[in-house]
Amino acid sequence: MNFLAHIYLSGNEEGVIIGNFIADGIKGKKYLKYPPQIAKGILLHRGIDSFTDAHPTVHQSTARLHKNYSHYSGVIVDILYDHFLAKNWSNYSDQPLDEYVQDFYGLLRKNFTILPARIQKMMPYMIADNWLLSYATVEGISKILAQMNVRTKGVSKMNLAVAELEEYYDEFEAEFTSFFDELIAFSNQKLNEL
Repeated sequence: MNFLAHIYLSGNEEGVIIGNFIADGIKGKKYLKYPPQIAKGILLHRGIDSFTDAHPTVHQSTARLHKNYSHYSGVIVDILYDHFLAKNWSNYSDQPLDEYVQDFYGLLRKNFTILPARIQKMMPYMIADNWLLSYATVEGISKILAQMNVRTKGVSKMNLAVAELEEYYDEFEAEFTSFFDELIAFSNQKLNEL
């Protein structure tokens, strides 16, 4: 799952949301250096990633991309799934997506000093280009995939994956919808356990 899904699956606790958002940059036991709620978010993120990586529906989505994008297929599917979450946001939240993402950006600003340096550098671009809201459109996803391709120095060719998104749009959306219901249930259970 990509940024929007991780944030959404964190519930309403600010520390958990921040922890889940920064978790990719926190390796091993370094989560223990953070306050308990942030550590909880980091562990939730790891649980979500493990559940996602092992799920047969996600494998179905990544298999469709594997021939052209190899090991980048999983990253692409994470981004595509965030598109379907953003596009169908009203099915998952009563708060409009534009308000939700502005609240999240405010939370990032408020917690700036605790963010890892990499996130501190990325944050102004994320907010200025409103990445999270841009996920709701194919054009927005196309820009995100292009940025990811630049980050891989053009090796991933992720920028081309918008073609598969458009060709198999209904299939990806159906897979996301069935998977995400299970992921919500898993995340709620994991939050209760942590």
